[in-house]
Amino acid sequence: MANVASPLQYGDPPRLGPFVVQARLHQAPAGFVYLGQASDGRAVSLAVLTRGAAFDAAARERFITAIRGAGGERSGRRPWFGRPGRQRTAVLDGAPEVLDSDLGSAPWVAAPYVPGEPGAEWFLNPVMVGGTLIGQAHGPDFVPYWLTDRAPALPGPVTRRRPLTETRRRVLMAALALALLLALVTAMLLLLVLGRSDSEPQPRQLPPTVFVPTPPPVPETTEPRPSPSLSPSPTRSGPLTPGRSPGDDNGEESPL
Repeated sequence: MANVASPLQYGDPPRLGPFVVQARLHQAPAGFVYLGQASDGRAVSLAVLTRGAAFDAAARERFITAIRGAGGERSGRRPWFGRPGRQRTAVLDGAPEVLDSDLGSAPWVAAPYVPGEPGAEWFLNPVMVGGTLIGQAHGPDFVPYWLTDRAPALPGPVTRRRPLTETRRRVLMAALALALLLALVTAMLLLLVLGRSDSEPQPRQLPPTVFVPTPPPVPETTEPRPSPSLSPSPTRSGPLTPGRSPGDDNGEESPL
């Protein structure tokens, strides 16, 4: 590996765990190797998978298996039930020392940086898979489908709780005041319903009204009687005149 460092490019991580990323050391088809600095000032090499390799479960598992095989299971987590974990040593030939690692969805590993000696790039070698050797001839080469996605795989951003804005604060205060008002009204209704004593005299109910219809009036006699006329009589309409009545004959008197 060439130990010539190159500047960081757009998309490179500024930090990986407790290490500050300073420059690029190596770029492989399976990932990137960065030069970093620990909190105590030591130089470290950091290996990170590409985004395409991290999305491939098989490639990611090969990378994690290489880290575990080199004794890289020291993730800083306490084992279950407080039992002390077993100290694993490097069991693979030529494997560098693992200082720290993250074996999540975007795994990375940190190893000591010594110019001229293998560093964290050693863990990227098992990720790539070539053709199967059969004697002198070999089978077809295997090309992973994720070679085109060459961006580094970075862990997701840490979600932090945003501070309350003035609008959100006012909305929360209004909701709290409304809740207190509803609780006060509910308490008053309960006091009115439950605080009423059963010994208090109840108001006397009025008796129900019974309606009896009145019978119609009955006449005294059943025979009809003519009612007296108020108009004057024709015989009394004018004064009496002497002489004959209009019905008498104008001739001579009867011989009888």
